[in-house]
Amino acid sequence: MAGKGTRTTQIFFNTVNNARLDKENFSPFGEVISGMEIIDRIYAGYKEKPDQGFIQQKGNEYLEKNFPKMSFIKSASFISSTEVL
Repeated sequence: MAGKGTRTTQIFFNTVNNARLDKENFSPFGEVISGMEIIDRIYAGYKEKPDQGFIQQKGNEYLEKNFPKMSFIKSASFISSTEVL
């Protein structure tokens, strides 16, 4: 299903070593080099409770109704390594 609020892209922020995910072909693509305090403020109380099928079917409508404390990232940006220096 496509449409407003139905995107299913997920980003995982590992805050501990999750070597078990290596076997599941999760591909790291970045590293938080500053601002980790923001990551630490993301609500983690729901763990794995959101249903992936319902997320695909209903998108944010399902998430906002059933998981009112869930954090949403409104914007993010990638910077080149030269910009960090």
